[in-house]
Amino acid sequence: MTSTAARTAPPDHPAPGKVGGIDDARAAQLKAANINPRTGLATDYLNHFNEAIMLLEMVPDMPECAEDFLGWQPLSYREHFMASNFKARDLAIEAYDAADQIIRSEFENITSAMTSILVAVGAAMREARQDKTRATLAEQATGWVKPLVALAGGIINGAREADVDSIMAQ
Repeated sequence: MTSTAARTAPPDHPAPGKVGGIDDARAAQLKAANINPRTGLATDYLNHFNEAIMLLEMVPDMPECAEDFLGWQPLSYREHFMASNFKARDLAIEAYDAADQIIRSEFENITSAMTSILVAVGAAMREARQDKTRATLAEQATGWVKPLVALAGGIINGAREADVDSIMAQ
């Protein structure tokens, strides 16, 4: 490949020695830290939502777990990593800040939707007087949030053309 060909390579095919517009060394550093070099995002953030889902899934069989879920607090991507023991938390925040704005915006829209659902369900659970009502709320929320976690995971892993309708139909 000539140097001209390398310069004219389409944006979805980075030049040799580059991954997603960053050099190989930086890409390797991000990959070693479980941060996708192409998106600048880490799946570790999804653990925050998976924790809430896990607690919600326990509510129908163990109603006392509703109190544990009510202790869940929303955290932004940065807040999550700042509060975590993630070994490369500063790198995760730095990569997030440098991520493509379109990718980050798509990701933030989905995580914002998940947060809104979980906060609203928490408020409804606080008002509910019966365990059966809390169980129903937990089951509904799980059904809404799980597909969004999968969609967010797809964005983190570079699936920018994710089919939202097919995920939401599950």
